[in-house]
Amino acid sequence: MLTVSIVIPAWNEEDRIGDCLVNATRQSQAPLEVLVVDNKSTDRTAAIVQDFIDRNPDQHVELLHQDKDQGLIPSRNYGLDRAKGDILGRIDADCMLRPNWVEVVSRTFTEDPDAMGATGPVAYYDMPGKKIGLKGDDTIRKAIYRADDGQYLLYGSNMALRATAWKAIRNEVCRDKADILHEDVDVSLHLIDQGFKTVYCKDMNAGISARRMDTSFTSFRHYMQRFKNTFDAHPQHTREQKPEHTLYALYPILRAFYPVYQKYLESADINPAERVWISEQMELFHRHEQEMDQED
Repeated sequence: MLTVSIVIPAWNEEDRIGDCLVNATRQSQAPLEVLVVDNKSTDRTAAIVQDFIDRNPDQHVELLHQDKDQGLIPSRNYGLDRAKGDILGRIDADCMLRPNWVEVVSRTFTEDPDAMGATGPVAYYDMPGKKIGLKGDDTIRKAIYRADDGQYLLYGSNMALRATAWKAIRNEVCRDKADILHEDVDVSLHLIDQGFKTVYCKDMNAGISARRMDTSFTSFRHYMQRFKNTFDAHPQHTREQKPEHTLYALYPILRAFYPVYQKYLESADINPAERVWISEQMELFHRHEQEMDQED
């Protein structure tokens, strides 16, 4: 099976980075490494990562510091450039990977040697209805996150690309110093420029926060504008569907409900990131126990 590195750019993510690392390492197939790229955090992000490393020295987690430039793209590039795996996973610091994520990613690229990038659906772990949300995201993402002749666009919270593909586009991806593009869509379009195949895998699941919806409409609109900005920066590419239209439709509902549900979680002392894949994690734990008993 192909080895998988996980790269996590992080800036002031003390609230979720610990849970993110637990989920990234509690896997049915261990990642080759988990690289956290701290980008000038002013909170306890780096300290939490280092504490995790000290308490889990066998989990191959490494803390890197990218202090030259502020921003997601330079931090992402810094991590991807240093990753040693055959496949390079890229997630956000508040993402919670399903316990079979590494296994699914490795199998996807092993079974399809032409696949150069892969992505899958996500569930909002800090909103109710994980299973329904995951199914809905799967339906929407398969249908509208595409470009040109139907090539899938990678989603930054849940994406992976072959190391050879990253090397091929490394010097071509946009630096976006104005910070107006969707960096994951930009990566996708540069892969397509090279004639590389991107694939969608419904079993490649991650949990993400709905916190993006808890912003003003002006801020949300500026974020949605990034879709158009990215395709404007790549005029040779086209798209039939516009994901931002679907997100605009969802925004009023999620914007109204998100803070209400957060108050419920707080009053019930529930950590949704810790619980999002708890049943799958327990199954994995029991499986490991059974395997150890058989060995004895």
